[in-house]
Amino acid sequence: MSKGVPANFTRRSLGSVALAITAAGVLGEKMAEASQAPTRAEVPPAPAGAILEANKTIEAGDLLVSYADVGPASGSPVLLLHGWPYDINSFAEVAPLLASRGHRVIVPFLRGYGGTRFLSGATKRNGQQAAIAVDTIKLMDAMGIKQATIAGFDWGARTAGIVAALWPERCKALVSVSGYLIGNQTAGKAPLPPPAELQWWYQFYFATDRGRDGYEKYTNDFAKLIWKLASPKWKFDEETFSRSATAFANPDHVAIVVHNYRWRLGLAEGEKRFDELESKLAVGPEIHVPTITMEGDANGAPHPDAKTYAAKFKAKYEHRLITGGIGHNLPQEAPESFARAVIDVDGWV
Repeated sequence: MSKGVPANFTRRSLGSVALAITAAGVLGEKMAEASQAPTRAEVPPAPAGAILEANKTIEAGDLLVSYADVGPASGSPVLLLHGWPYDINSFAEVAPLLASRGHRVIVPFLRGYGGTRFLSGATKRNGQQAAIAVDTIKLMDAMGIKQATIAGFDWGARTAGIVAALWPERCKALVSVSGYLIGNQTAGKAPLPPPAELQWWYQFYFATDRGRDGYEKYTNDFAKLIWKLASPKWKFDEETFSRSATAFANPDHVAIVVHNYRWRLGLAEGEKRFDELESKLAVGPEIHVPTITMEGDANGAPHPDAKTYAAKFKAKYEHRLITGGIGHNLPQEAPESFARAVIDVDGWV
């Protein structure tokens, strides 16, 4: 069942979001790979300091999903998916920009984050990629959304890519930070060169009981460290971090995060009900929906080179490199660029 109150955006220093999203202005950006510069949507400055709060809940699959629903109910749907260790506020400045263009913007807390809860205590606290993708499809089903433009980063980009690959009829278009992130356990077991393994230090930490206990004890300190390492040039303040850190107080957060990384290494089992989906993902399926991939020029988190995944995208495709010291949390660090990509790719269809 869905219930809610109007979406709540607040500002620290400027006036209302309504004034901010009607102001004219365009920020430049540089493309990494393109033979010619296509027409770009004009996007006003993002409402600096905006806060995005979940204003609705709905039962969907295994979950009672807590989400923000912004913009006209009749608008073309856009689904925005966050990653770890972040929350829906990664899109706090993106959502009103898209809403101002007439989109209905849905921003859910993933399983293990914020107000999203499991409906049953007996359900496995499973963080494998197929489970999170199925959550997304179940959410769309529950909301009566047949098709949406789906955009995300980190876990959210992986999930969006899986939906586009396995359920292309549900994905109108795709925006994926760091490109093609669909993985499989076999690949996760393969050793990498030492510098690459070093970047995944937290994955190995979570593989131990000490790591699980440490993450549970120092959740916020751990998340803040990841923010700094993944976005070394992003000067976020304590208020910004604290706003997102509330999402990590979810009672299932630690279990979901630890299972996600252990599953990737083949150290934890998934659920048999997802085996068929994982077998399809293991072959690295192509994506046949219009796609824009993005990367920040200062992303400190592990991420593939854009040249290694471009061939996976078989429909209209473009890759954009966003300059200016932009790190892993691209939607929050460069909201105008992210919103522009969503508007552009949605307009290709």
